[in-house]
Amino acid sequence: VTADEGILHASGSGVPPVTKDYCIIYNSHWISLPKSLDNATSRTLENLTSTVLCSSSEVPSGLMKDKAVVVMRGNCTSLEKARIAQSLGAKMLLIASKPRLSPLSDNKTDFEDVTLPVALIRYNDIVDMQLMLGNEVNVTLYSPPLPEFDCSMVVIFLIAVFTVALGGYWSGVAELENLKAIASPGERETRRKKEENVTFTPVTVILFVVICCVMLVLLYFFYKWLVYVIISVFCLASAMSLYNCLAALIGEIPFGQCRIACCNKNIEVRLIFLAVFCIAAAVVWAVFRNEDRWAWILQDILGVAFCLNFIKTLKMPNFKSCVILLGLLLLYDVFFVFITPFITKNGASIMVEVAAGPFGNSEKLPVVIRVPRLEYSASTLCDMPFSLLGFGDIIVPGLLVAYCRRFDVQTSSSSVYYISCTIAYAIGMVLTFIVLALMKMGQPALLYLVPCTLITSSLVAWRRKEMKKFWKGSSYQVGWMP
Repeated sequence: VTADEGILHASGSGVPPVTKDYCIIYNSHWISLPKSLDNATSRTLENLTSTVLCSSSEVPSGLMKDKAVVVMRGNCTSLEKARIAQSLGAKMLLIASKPRLSPLSDNKTDFEDVTLPVALIRYNDIVDMQLMLGNEVNVTLYSPPLPEFDCSMVVIFLIAVFTVALGGYWSGVAELENLKAIASPGERETRRKKEENVTFTPVTVILFVVICCVMLVLLYFFYKWLVYVIISVFCLASAMSLYNCLAALIGEIPFGQCRIACCNKNIEVRLIFLAVFCIAAAVVWAVFRNEDRWAWILQDILGVAFCLNFIKTLKMPNFKSCVILLGLLLLYDVFFVFITPFITKNGASIMVEVAAGPFGNSEKLPVVIRVPRLEYSASTLCDMPFSLLGFGDIIVPGLLVAYCRRFDVQTSSSSVYYISCTIAYAIGMVLTFIVLALMKMGQPALLYLVPCTLITSSLVAWRRKEMKKFWKGSSYQVGWMP
């Protein structure tokens, strides 16, 4: 049994005719659809969604002659409906489904005489078709081949590499300021008050991975409630992250530093306006998050800020902790993508289900960078119109890149660890996209990113004869001359 995605091209009777495309699911073992719209045959659509067509007596004689017919799902099989529709003169059968679209899996050997195209379509799309195009509609079925590569992947690649590189660099800048503060006792206390970093130990790394596993399973079973919790947390965290990122840039500008007294503190007016702007950006995204035309841009901006702030704030103390974190999250990623399909009832991976919204839930988790697919295909309509990259695929390797940058600062090693690890991350992303294009299915990016970055960092440390120091982490005094 194979389920294939196709396109139903519908056109109204107006002048000029209004057209719209809809997703269909068909079985390529039963019928082959044309590869392009030019080679497809158009048929007038007869809306019979008031019947399930399990008996020829349900439809007046002659009503289906040379038409495309849409009926509802019922107790009889798809091919039983198709045999009845064919006997009544129909040339195309559409079966409207209110539940989520699923593969057509009847036994074709018992219905060798059935030759008309049969496809499954969402009932909501039929309703939308009537509202948009009217009652007189012509429909055409075709199934264009999947593009070998979507250019949206290039945009995803640039965003990911930029975020990892900038996050690592920012972490190195903060490390350099820490070293200066330690060398100058007068600045030490001031720097300690500004310091907002959180250091991961091997124990907290393991605890963090366990929490990730528990949270993913809870999302799978209680998605329709927890998704709003995640959206709320994302709005709060992304607004704070955007503020921290922009405040760091504004702090370098020597203008507009006027202050006002508030709560026994002197606060820069520009930072107040910045806080209002960041909160407004998060609120606007929350209100219009399902607006596909432009909300993805705001989500990506907030997401990049979140990842940058996370990479800069969360410090890995040594390479040992990096290996434990990346190794465990690699196993976590592979297990929930490749192993869970053998456990779940519907045979889908928990990771993919949660990313797409289990059971067709319209609310999506915002913890992804998303870019509209630039190549038009059936999967754009049926599956996801966006290319996605999870925050974890940026943050997790980014923590290693940030550690490499801090180690460079601590040992005055001319950014060799940072540059090599960033390049390794870029190579890992390219490898992910190549496998994605070859296998035509979602991939756990950490499966390629983790080996590339860990192996490269290890080779650099081994080549420079600094593996012991790199593994255990350097003290702040190493390589720093006040």
